[in-house]
Amino acid sequence: MSATEDRVRELFRELLDVDRDPDFDVGLGDSGISSMDAVKFVKKVGEAFNVEMRSEHVAEFQNLRDVVRYIDARGS
Repeated sequence: MSATEDRVRELFRELLDVDRDPDFDVGLGDSGISSMDAVKFVKKVGEAFNVEMRSEHVAEFQNLRDVVRYIDARGS
């Protein structure tokens, strides 16, 4: 697991208060989180990695792996 994946996993667990690790290949909507929580999560990830992430990005990300790719492409 890359450092980015590890940090995204930590943020997922912290922000959403879940004990399970996320499946990076499952859709955000299928991962058991509400759309409001998904928006909060994306914003928190953006802050943690110092990359611009807006609520509109939630619809663009198919899964957490897309979130990781987005972050890595911006050099964080």
